[in-house]
Amino acid sequence: MKFTQIPQDTFKELVLNAGVLLSAFSPDTAEYDNADIIGATSGGLTFAATPSFSDFGEDIDNCPKNTKELKRLEGWEVKLSGTFASMNATNAKTMVAAADEAVGKITPRNDIATEDFKDIWLVADYSDKNGAKKGGYLAIHMLNGLSTGGFQLKTGDKSKGQFAFEFTGHYSITAQDTPPFEIYVKAGEAESATQ
Repeated sequence: MKFTQIPQDTFKELVLNAGVLLSAFSPDTAEYDNADIIGATSGGLTFAATPSFSDFGEDIDNCPKNTKELKRLEGWEVKLSGTFASMNATNAKTMVAAADEAVGKITPRNDIATEDFKDIWLVADYSDKNGAKKGGYLAIHMLNGLSTGGFQLKTGDKSKGQFAFEFTGHYSITAQDTPPFEIYVKAGEAESATQ
């Protein structure tokens, strides 16, 4: 069957498992501290970067719709969502978006401060070589993330609490031409048994 095929390197290009949310990650070394893990998640994570376009030819007589020379990218809507299975005061403050925290008490604010925006990394194992030292990864760096899904808690009989979240990446007025996300794809390398 000529067309019932997959690329021969498919198994070298798979993203594996749920990944991890991090507050800091070094793409050069693929290292992070355990303290950088934002929280345990349940049900996987969803990242979406959706561009919005304008068609400068849409109101011009005789101009075909979606003429490539007249298409302009206006911006990106960048979302990261999932469900936390664990919670601490820092995460609760982050989910409220605009809040202060003191000794475990989260006090919402009606104004957004610059420090409420945080970079967030979603990093997942990637490739057929995913050892502890030289494993491949796919990393998404959300810039200026802010919780736009609010604080949500769902409990259930004989079950763990679930905290649904949604973060939105934001442009900065000081870097208006920088979309609020970056993607890193690094294939893994073979590791010896002693590594």
